[in-house]
Amino acid sequence: MPKFKSLSGKEVITIFISFGFKIASQRGSHVKLRRTHSNGTRQTLTIPNHSELDKGTLRAIYRQALRYVTERELFSHFFSE
Repeated sequence: MPKFKSLSGKEVITIFISFGFKIASQRGSHVKLRRTHSNGTRQTLTIPNHSELDKGTLRAIYRQALRYVTERELFSHFFSE
């Protein structure tokens, strides 16, 4: 069974920027990423910019991101073989 990689908030933000998200705002240590879909709908994710994210936090971010990005594209970024 694959396990989550140990990722920092900065690494997760970089992953989503590669999928077309842009930094919309930041409040404290939380960064809001947003992209506008071709049909005009906004897609938003909030990522805590911590040095290392807990596995439960990574799981929650991964599940939320699956609404916008396919599992096939995300899997290799979040899981180790």
